[in-house]
Amino acid sequence: MLDRRRFLQQFAAVSAAGMTGLSTNAYAASESIIDPGPDRTLSLYNIHTGETVKSTFWSQGQFIDSEIEMIDMLVRDFRANDVMAMDRKLYQDLYELQSRLSPNKPMYIISGYRSPKTNAALRNGSSGVAKKSLHMQGRAIDLRIPGVSHKELHRAALELRSGGVGYYPESGFVHLDTGRVRRWQG
Repeated sequence: MLDRRRFLQQFAAVSAAGMTGLSTNAYAASESIIDPGPDRTLSLYNIHTGETVKSTFWSQGQFIDSEIEMIDMLVRDFRANDVMAMDRKLYQDLYELQSRLSPNKPMYIISGYRSPKTNAALRNGSSGVAKKSLHMQGRAIDLRIPGVSHKELHRAALELRSGGVGYYPESGFVHLDTGRVRRWQG
């Protein structure tokens, strides 16, 4: 498992090289509709890279860009090492799930952003990968929470009524996205 210092060094290197699609203006409209409320912290673990992040991404009624960028780095397309600014609403939804189900445990990230090339390669190996996946738009994440059943995670995600929720009990994860509200089982 990578320690925070090594992760931050990698983050700084990718940031210096320029991250794909990062824009603070892209989310200005969505920020204004979110209740300021208390600080919001996510604890995440990427199962493929071993990286962890504990990030307070929302404080005093606004997103903290540097913290969001660290989360974006963690959920990057690790196969291509491409980073994209994810939909911040997705992080709000993850926070709601983590708060309800496991405030003291990290969420395990299976898949976040996927480049079109990575998505095409995964699609060639599986019928369960969408051609126009919201993963490619930074609007989807696949996750699980140790100690929380997939069924319980699925139920809580549906209760958010925030976007798409896919239930993959055989593969051991739940898909969450910020598209239209819908559900399916894979």
